[in-house]
Amino acid sequence: MRTAEQYRAKLRSMRKNVYIDGKLVERDDPQLIPGQNVVAETFNFAADPKYADLMTARSHITGKVINRFTHIHQNVDDLLKKQEMTRLLCQYVGGCIQRCMGVDALNALSVVTRDCDLAMGTNYHERFLKYLEYYQENDLVGNCAQTDVKGDRMKRPHEQVDPDLYVRVVEKRADGIIVRGAKAHNTIAPYADEIIVIPTRFMTEKDADWAVAFAVPADAEGVYLICRATAPRPRKELKAPFAEYGSADSLTVFDNVFVPWERVFLCGETKFAGQLALQFANFHRHSYTGCKPAVTDIIMGAAALVAEYNGIEKASHVRDKLAQLVAVAELVYGTGIAAAVKAHQAASGTYVPNFVYTNVARYHAGINIYHEHEILADLAGGLPATLPPEGDFLNPVTRDFLHKYIMRNPAISAENQHRCFRLCSDLLCSAHTGVRQVGGIHGGGSPIMEKIAIMGMYDMEAKKKIAKRLAGIKD
Repeated sequence: MRTAEQYRAKLRSMRKNVYIDGKLVERDDPQLIPGQNVVAETFNFAADPKYADLMTARSHITGKVINRFTHIHQNVDDLLKKQEMTRLLCQYVGGCIQRCMGVDALNALSVVTRDCDLAMGTNYHERFLKYLEYYQENDLVGNCAQTDVKGDRMKRPHEQVDPDLYVRVVEKRADGIIVRGAKAHNTIAPYADEIIVIPTRFMTEKDADWAVAFAVPADAEGVYLICRATAPRPRKELKAPFAEYGSADSLTVFDNVFVPWERVFLCGETKFAGQLALQFANFHRHSYTGCKPAVTDIIMGAAALVAEYNGIEKASHVRDKLAQLVAVAELVYGTGIAAAVKAHQAASGTYVPNFVYTNVARYHAGINIYHEHEILADLAGGLPATLPPEGDFLNPVTRDFLHKYIMRNPAISAENQHRCFRLCSDLLCSAHTGVRQVGGIHGGGSPIMEKIAIMGMYDMEAKKKIAKRLAGIKD
């Protein structure tokens, strides 16, 4: 397994293909460091013997101990540990741990490549296992590039005026394929080792050129990462762990990129494009049952703390609001546990979480995002929005005034009350939070997509039979 420094060193050695605000930048650009700090913790925790059981697993290919973020789930316990690991790490960094997309894509590919081979006589699973061994041996960080830019949403890939609005195969050669197109919303891409591309939707027979899955190094020739990056506001003297972490994502352009056949995992098998899209969504939504409760934990902790500092923690309406946060966090987490316990084993041997439970959990996580921030805003009051910049707390002319007038509970220092409201401000009013809120709704699928998945998988006929029996209806 790699160390955090080895991960960072690899990034520094990669070809420059990251663009931010019109500039071609190195991967150690200051705007990308907060996101790298997040991913680095996945290596730090894996190296800590205290977390070895949670953060590491034994490869089903080689038998070696590997980082759990490179593991294929072999049983229910693997799914439960992945969920627990995700919640722990997200609590630690104050938000998304980001590395889950790679492992979720790998697990989806492990299922679908085997199913495709059994149905079509292909050899994708053998290719995938060789790639997976390389991925595990090098403890790689992967971005899953799934969402196409899509163009006209009412048209399928083959119906678009510009065929590149979904990633497609433009040429097949003896040694590989040439692909062109773009993927959107690719969190972690500018500081990932690999880009793992999978379809975004079900395909018809006419969409065969777009039914493609593959992996390329993130700095491969022809790959352009056009990025935006955010982080909490930088601190001058009041350093805080939350301010050290951030995120970045990219519009990832594939401009005639060559992919050798050994890295191609689907190519024209339209029947399995939709299955791969669905499997990734399922694994990723299960990851959300660890991630999203952790985000709620952070908001909940800040809400409880600011209520204490404001002297209102015992008020009935405050306890009611905190109970709402507890209910969402533990409902989502508990449903994730149910999804793991009710998992089924695919033909590849991979354990797949229950589709209905993962989608129910993700749905409740998504529809509550803004309400959770509303609770924090209600309990914190208006100060997070109008809190003077940190420099004013350091200026000798204004410092004493601010320390005097920020006071609420005399038993708590002015500095700690300032720190509390500075965190609330970052959680409520920063650009970073704006990105996180939208991502909380749409990441892994919007609530409407969870509803569609739930109704597509749920056995409603069984419920009608219950009603018929109770009503005495005999068909």
